[in-house]
Amino acid sequence: MSNKEESTKFNFNNKRFALLENSENGQVSLETIFEYQQDNNLVTADYYGGSIKYGKIIADLQDDELYMLYQCLTTDKQLKAGKAKAKISLTESGKMKLSLNWEWLTNGNEKGNSEYLEID
Repeated sequence: MSNKEESTKFNFNNKRFALLENSENGQVSLETIFEYQQDNNLVTADYYGGSIKYGKIIADLQDDELYMLYQCLTTDKQLKAGKAKAKISLTESGKMKLSLNWEWLTNGNEKGNSEYLEID
């Protein structure tokens, strides 16, 4: 294990997340599941469920923040893309929580906030 890996405070490898809450103009619902992987500061996720047929996140982990770019194809055949900054925190039970400030880069540049919690 290199020193860079050891200095990474959070481990997203094989972690799953689900939505806690989302802005009305968000696409993700309670049925959407995110499956994360990590290689040092590179964090990726596949997501699907609800109105999301398939989505992909690529993020740069810096301390306790993820700088994300995401794209998805919805079940009604919309191709959407956006960016987000996620603040990472830990719950009392030691699960990771992501608080996102996001913005669509397609469909009128709507903005919003959402929260996600690590699930088993």
